[in-house]
This record gives sequence, C-alpha cells and structure tokens, in this order.
Amino acid sequence: MDSGGLTIKPSSAKAKGRALQNWVRDKLLDTFDHLEPDDVKAAVMGESGADIKLSPAARKLIPYKFEAKNQERVNVWKAYKQAQGHEGSGEAVVVIKKNHHSPLAIVDAEHFFMLLDFHNKIPGGNIG
Repeated sequence: MDSGGLTIKPSSAKAKGRALQNWVRDKLLDTFDHLEPDDVKAAVMGESGADIKLSPAARKLIPYKFEAKNQERVNVWKAYKQAQGHEGSGEAVVVIKKNHHSPLAIVDAEHFFMLLDFHNKIPGGNIG
C-alpha cells in the first residue's frame, strides 16, 4: 500500500485503521458515558458496513453512520459516499486521520449549520 510515497505493509495499514476506529468508539463511549461497551463497537477489519456498530439504544442517541480512514491520502468524496451507503438511517460522518495530525470529522455542510443553529438556541450554548 502507498502511504504518501512510502510503502506500508497491509497489516500495518489495518492496525492504523483499527486504531482510529477504536479512538472513535472510545470518544463516543466517553461522551455518552451511560452507554455500555456493547452499545458502541468498532467493526472487525474487513466487515462490511459502518466502521462503528451502534446498538439500537446507541442509535437513538447517536444518529450517525461512521466511516473511519486513517490514511495519508483520502478521497474524501469517495469516503463520504461510502458512509452514506451504510445501512440504516442517520447522517454520514467520515473521520479522517493522517500521521502527525489530529483526526477530523467530515459531515454535510447543511447538517453542520443545523447543529450550530441548534446549539445557538440552547440557553448558554455559545461556542467558545
């Protein structure tokens, strides 16, 4: 596999992907601390569908379909389309990460502004 001009072993690439999936899973469980570990699971490498598997209880709280890409080069549009194609309802989210950079979450811009509008309407909900 090519990683920004460097060759990376498939096992190393899978480990990087698994690490990002586990990071997303852990962040969701930290955010929704009343959920159980069985409610939010990282997909097994090679498993089809979303990279984060949510129980019915978790889906009620987390209305998203996750795709995680821990690569030096990501086709964002292709990854977003992949997330949109995951089974179930919910907004597509792509979490991307590359070496020496913080992860980024990519969502539809209209959804992002809807979140800002919602946050703005909460008393004391100023961001910053």
